[in-house]
Amino acid sequence: MDNSTAVAAHGRKTYQWAGAGDLNAFFGLMIDNIGVMILTTSLLVLGYGFPRDFVLTRMIPGTAVGVLVGDLIFTVAAFRLARRSGRADVTAMPLGLDTPSTFGSVILIIGPAFLAAKGRGLEATAAAEHAWFLGITMLLASGVFKLACAPFGGWVRRMVPRAGLLGSLAAIALVLISFLPLLDVAGHPVAGFASLIVVLATLTARWRLPGRFPGAVFAVALGCLVFYGMNLAGLGAGADGTAPSTLLRFALPFPMAAWWTWFATAWPEALGYLPVAIPLALATVVGGIDCTESAAAVGDEYSTGAIVAAEGFATLVAGGFGGVIQSTPYIGHPAYKAMGARAGYTLATALFVGAAGVFGYFDWIFFLIPKAVVFPILVFVGLEITAQSFHATPFRHYPAVAFACVPALAYLALITINQVLPEVGKPFDRLQPSTQHWIATATMLSGGFIVTSLLWGAALAHLIDGRVGSTVGALILAGVFSWFGVIHSPLPSGAIMSPARVVAELKTQGRTAATAGQTPYHWAASYGVMAVVVLILGALGEPPRPESAETPEGV
Repeated sequence: MDNSTAVAAHGRKTYQWAGAGDLNAFFGLMIDNIGVMILTTSLLVLGYGFPRDFVLTRMIPGTAVGVLVGDLIFTVAAFRLARRSGRADVTAMPLGLDTPSTFGSVILIIGPAFLAAKGRGLEATAAAEHAWFLGITMLLASGVFKLACAPFGGWVRRMVPRAGLLGSLAAIALVLISFLPLLDVAGHPVAGFASLIVVLATLTARWRLPGRFPGAVFAVALGCLVFYGMNLAGLGAGADGTAPSTLLRFALPFPMAAWWTWFATAWPEALGYLPVAIPLALATVVGGIDCTESAAAVGDEYSTGAIVAAEGFATLVAGGFGGVIQSTPYIGHPAYKAMGARAGYTLATALFVGAAGVFGYFDWIFFLIPKAVVFPILVFVGLEITAQSFHATPFRHYPAVAFACVPALAYLALITINQVLPEVGKPFDRLQPSTQHWIATATMLSGGFIVTSLLWGAALAHLIDGRVGSTVGALILAGVFSWFGVIHSPLPSGAIMSPARVVAELKTQGRTAATAGQTPYHWAASYGVMAVVVLILGALGEPPRPESAETPEGV
């Protein structure tokens, strides 16, 4: 008896696609997405100096459309599953903007490309358009990559150790998603920490508010009340920026013709950013597989390939309309199901977020809601990703997850250096030799840190498992990447090129003394030496026993 016959035999139930639980779920999913859109706009406008209207009318609409399309697809998928299974309690998969790739795209791709274009003499709007087209390119590449991965979900999970992939995500979560937004929260500590404690209590510690009121909504509302109350009392700093000029506006760019003209000449530059974009896309693919499994664990059996393909399609659509941030299934389907959510919350999120970007009322949300009161939600997301990274990893691989975080710490140090040096008025060539060497080393450790984290974590996880061949393979791949500057590039720009060109460029910039002994040749050789040592160890040593790796000695 097939599934449809069994359903018919037991009688079908009418799908209750909307209910009271959808309200709480909608606020949670919607605020997550709006928070990421605020983060994107803040980083670009306040962090890099992008023209605000350019971001709001060119980048945000397409980004919001990606959420619209993805959540509509997931809504339809819930209806189809309910019809196929005959169940009335099917919960739609949640989809939204991916927070790790938001930081990765803005801080490692779009922002640096904007500053580099301005350094070449382009005025702000032209530089913003160049960076925008580069962001579109990376988003389209991510969408194509996800669609290509959709039929091979199981293979992807087997090839990429969780310690490597989740370790790189934990690095982004701690350093970028939690720490950098926390600076904005601490910038207005009274309102920011009022919101933060509600977020930690309701979302992290799982306290329930009366009437199951959404914790994220209460946190933002309380923070806004404190923030504007202090302003009325003359104790606050006032709102950031200027109010939008219009109540509503329509903006839905379709930049493909202009983008194609740009891409015909700029593709070599775009190629250099793929080592950042593709690992971020890979993370969402594996995340989509995990989210599908978590949904199956509570009774909602979605097709893994279809879920990954849907997020890939939504990402492509976003890029086609000028978006720069990829969409992904969100962790937490079981929590939404426990709320009593069905498909109404994803439908409402799709319409609200999509309309906010296209019709412009997101401009007012960005102006009225202080970053200090909404960014605590990002702090929670960073903590949750970090906790999940360890929870979903075998105990014996915990050191690999921690090891994968180290390159991100170098990137954090580099951010601090780049913030301080211009202010103290000391260019690189006027610093003490020891300081130059320290900065050069931090630059190389942080270069391509997402890929470095993945490879370091994977190599150590394989080593812990006694898998010599896989460990050597990860180290050789790291050596090849360092040879071409995909990781550990000594150039501040992180450009990908041959070692000979890198050395020549270092001479031109006067950095040869600071990078002595740390050229791409040296980095590639270092990984080669590590691979040889592991091979010798595999031939002469005794691999660890699984039980010895699970229980640390002396604890």
